[in-house]
Amino acid sequence: MSTTAVMESPSATATPTPEEAAAALADARFVRVVAAPDGASLATSGVVARALREREIPFQIRVRRDSAYAVADDALTVRVGPGRPADLTLSDPETAPTVAFEIARELGTDADPLLALAGVAASEADPAASTLADAAGLERAPGVGVPVADLADGLGHSTLLHAPFSKGPDAAGAVLAELALSADLDDGARRRIASRVAVDTATGPGATPRAAETVSRALNPLHLGDGTPFATVEGYADVLCAVAREEPGTGVALALGHDARTPALAAWRRHATHAHEAVRGAETARHGGVFVVRTPRPVDADEDDPDCRRAAGRLRTVARLVRDFRSPEPTALVVSDEVAAVATHDDAVDAAGALAASAETTTADGTAREADARFDVDAESFERTAREALS
Repeated sequence: MSTTAVMESPSATATPTPEEAAAALADARFVRVVAAPDGASLATSGVVARALREREIPFQIRVRRDSAYAVADDALTVRVGPGRPADLTLSDPETAPTVAFEIARELGTDADPLLALAGVAASEADPAASTLADAAGLERAPGVGVPVADLADGLGHSTLLHAPFSKGPDAAGAVLAELALSADLDDGARRRIASRVAVDTATGPGATPRAAETVSRALNPLHLGDGTPFATVEGYADVLCAVAREEPGTGVALALGHDARTPALAAWRRHATHAHEAVRGAETARHGGVFVVRTPRPVDADEDDPDCRRAAGRLRTVARLVRDFRSPEPTALVVSDEVAAVATHDDAVDAAGALAASAETTTADGTAREADARFDVDAESFERTAREALS
């Protein structure tokens, strides 16, 4: 796995090593960290920012969509995630958390492997295969990767899967009650829970063969001990992904290590509730290579989200859930009023590029794998144009 950073500036011609990136940060008078609104970027930015804080290097950290991002001339700008060039760019979500960890160590700071490891998991890479798992002394163990000790709460709100019990704690609690588990869960009990979760996810109404593969991301997690903010690395990643899109200010506080667990979990629950409800209630249509999902814009979007930022983030989560658990096609296109999102596992499809090329769309954000966009034409016209661009 490559672990390099990229400096992109008028004078930069080479790809620096983490040592060179750390040297640039150490010499900076002020660092502006701009993270894309996703879990991997949020975790990566937190690792870098904590190192800057320990070194007493002034910094600012913000979560910004690419369409709302600009490089400042008065600071060394670090862009984390996909986006425009900056002085220092950590663009690959799978490697960025590990790179940030190495940069932090090069700065002589006490880097947190758990936050970086959660970033790896948030990128949909295998955290157990990362060298960071060894650094943290973690190995896989039976169970399900949720962020909280209350399994009904964790399963009912997890966005690592979509199953019949993804309706909240009551639905998940009813499933757990059928297993007649004791209060103290041993490895055998955790295996039974994981098995039931896998079966229900893979065989639920509308489940696709891909669901049986994707649910593995939530099984046999890296458990965290006392004194850590969340119960598992995978659950930690799930919260990071949700809060980056739902409440980025809270996400920054969490990434910086402040006491933000309670509001972060509240944002995670809210984000999950909206996403799962949208998947269950959506109107769908199947086309060659593209599975279209039509869903109303979140009810609170007009009042609390005039720029559609939260709505776009929620739709991107909906698109991912549909792609992984409900779509018979490799690409899922979710269309709402003024907002759309795409998630794909087709390497020949460029999600962000297709949305940007669609009817009068000028604010597409994301990657080739997942993206969202605002549009100012009627939803039916946009859907038709986007579907053609994605096919």
